[in-house]
Amino acid sequence: MSGRRLWSVVRKEVAQLRRDRRTLVTMLTLPVVQLILYGYLSNEVLHQPTAVWDQSLTAESRALISALENTRYFSVRYRVRNLRDVQHLLDSGAAKVGVVIPRDYGERVRAGRTAAVLVVVDASDATSARVLLQVAQGLGVRVSQDLQVRALARRGQRPPGQPVEVRTRAWYNPDLRSQVFIVPGVLGAVMQFVTTFLTLGTIVRERELGTFEQLVVTPLRPVELMLGKLLPLVGLAYLNLTFILVVAWAWFGVTVKGSVVLLYALTFAFFFSSLGLGTLISTVSRTFLQAAQLAQLILLPSILLSGFLFPRESLPPLLQYVGLAIPLTYYVTVVRGIFIKGVGLEHLWPQVVALLMLGVVVFGVATVRFQKKLD
Repeated sequence: MSGRRLWSVVRKEVAQLRRDRRTLVTMLTLPVVQLILYGYLSNEVLHQPTAVWDQSLTAESRALISALENTRYFSVRYRVRNLRDVQHLLDSGAAKVGVVIPRDYGERVRAGRTAAVLVVVDASDATSARVLLQVAQGLGVRVSQDLQVRALARRGQRPPGQPVEVRTRAWYNPDLRSQVFIVPGVLGAVMQFVTTFLTLGTIVRERELGTFEQLVVTPLRPVELMLGKLLPLVGLAYLNLTFILVVAWAWFGVTVKGSVVLLYALTFAFFFSSLGLGTLISTVSRTFLQAAQLAQLILLPSILLSGFLFPRESLPPLLQYVGLAIPLTYYVTVVRGIFIKGVGLEHLWPQVVALLMLGVVVFGVATVRFQKKLD
């Protein structure tokens, strides 16, 4: 491999990127915009609009409603006077939860008898509904315990000791901020998107413009031509990574707990596989539109199966195995390990090896097809 020939292709690609300033600005700003938008994705179910029909109108019912809002999962926005209004608000989507407090609620609570409260949840979103139902049931248990303690205190008795005390700790993210989980995942998803489409824009676009054939007649080898085109993209991708890290720190307050140098070093293994994937798509596509469609066919499953948004353990076993063929699956683990936990290579080397192996396979196939295209 001739270093002079390779360097000539690199200079040509850098000059072309500098001339196409609109594309360059888009590629530098789009990841930042995506990070800011997707960074607010949250799996928390908070402040759900709630309609309350309080037939009791007592201090006890008001205390229950206050306890409901104090959970932060429910936000009482509607006070209604009949069950039909509750149903109407749920049907229209204006409310996600309906609470019906019976007329004799206060009387039963003061008498120490069981008082039933109806909580209706819109289960169109099964995940949110499951959380809200669990919170409502837990609130019922807590309110009941408080009432029992007060009743015993009025009689001059002490409540029995708790047989089992569970003490919980939240490691790595003690404030339970969703951005701490989402932002590193967005970083990986955005970087895969950018590197794949950068490769498509470099190879397929040049073929459409007719300048690709001019390179074919040069004494460049296929490997030299491929590396010459991809090395500037690696530099641009690292620049994107730097911008994303700055925005994650300045906008969301999410900082890298581990080694930034290690993050940059291990990211190269991800670039190796993702750029290879973009090159492979370029070799099987005749137009940029066709290449973009194939890329979307790969990128969308990557987001769904990699663990970026949902735990992979919740997927069916077959889809978990499919996710093992996706580079983002391993890079998300690497990024979150360094970002959130601050771990080192001794914990992340299996993911790095998997990324390198995927890169070798994808680049090998892409090189063979690239050779055939040149021939």
